[in-house]
Amino acid sequence: MHFDQRTQAALREAGLSTEEIQDASERVVAATREAADGLEAFFADSGTVYSDMDQAHSAEEFPEHTVEYLDLFTHADDIRGYLRFDSWGVPVEGGRILSDDVVELSLGPTVDDRVRFAADRDAL
Repeated sequence: MHFDQRTQAALREAGLSTEEIQDASERVVAATREAADGLEAFFADSGTVYSDMDQAHSAEEFPEHTVEYLDLFTHADDIRGYLRFDSWGVPVEGGRILSDDVVELSLGPTVDDRVRFAADRDAL
């Protein structure tokens, strides 16, 4: 089950049955997988994206990136994986779809920040 013991106890105290808690847990897992699938589709369809990432070697407000792939896996409500650009990559430690045109990823070491990506600079 997705929820830790304290959360399960609190949900029971709020009046939810074990079956209702299990159903809620399954919905969280499904929503997480759906979000990961949507994020992967966004990058698979893009090829080139723009971001609000701070980069020392770019003078652009919204630098351009050529994306090789985004490979994600999920566990309960966690989204993790790897985003590979043309010449470098970074671990992904979370993400969400903000709109049809903009997504946000929490990037791991070397970036350590939440970064928005769009297929068009104007969307940022």
